[in-house]
Amino acid sequence: MKALLLLLLATSLTCAQSNKSSLHNEPGTLTLEGLLPRPIRLTVKQESTIYYQVNMGRTLGSMAAGTPVTLVAMSDTAFRVRGRARHGDVAGWMRADDLILPDPQLPQKLKAYFDRQQKVAALIENHQVGIGMTRDEVQQSLGKPTRTTSKLTAAGREEKLEYAVFEKVPQTVVGRAPDGQLVQSVIYVKVEVGTLSISFKDSLVEAIEETKGNPLRGTGVQIVPVPIMVW
Repeated sequence: MKALLLLLLATSLTCAQSNKSSLHNEPGTLTLEGLLPRPIRLTVKQESTIYYQVNMGRTLGSMAAGTPVTLVAMSDTAFRVRGRARHGDVAGWMRADDLILPDPQLPQKLKAYFDRQQKVAALIENHQVGIGMTRDEVQQSLGKPTRTTSKLTAAGREEKLEYAVFEKVPQTVVGRAPDGQLVQSVIYVKVEVGTLSISFKDSLVEAIEETKGNPLRGTGVQIVPVPIMVW
């Protein structure tokens, strides 16, 4: 569980820029609200106390057994949840042992989910692609393809996207200053460096091929895990 927390904390630095939460992120905890496509529901296992802070030092109220709550943050031993306590709606910290998870493997799945998100985010930031990415992730990274082909076989749907890959190359130009003197300046010209063909099988990248030039620049093909189903 501690290893999970460390990974999630590192990932949140990248994700938080585009997914803000209204919750204050306490030291040593990770806010999940806004980072997941949809909320995770938990259930209170037994009559339990809910606290203001993760250190469980101040009581916020009590939660009845069977109360449904929404997971919004976590530490290595506790979960911050939203739900209805006996005195009203609250958002506070509960011990992990006081909650029923919808899946016993949820912490491990969250680890795998955020690990993949971190790798994909890094590829997109650098306009790169990797085997295992989805079609949507590839287009977030490289934009609209120059050509698309698709076919349906007994093995499933196969699709191919082709991209003309460009780089900005510096060029020196000579011009005249207002006083008539010749001056040099550098401009950047967009130059095609190759063509990349990306093959999909069932909406996931299966192969990446340089069909013209060397658009990968010798970096090799990276591999990311297939999308993780948390729910």
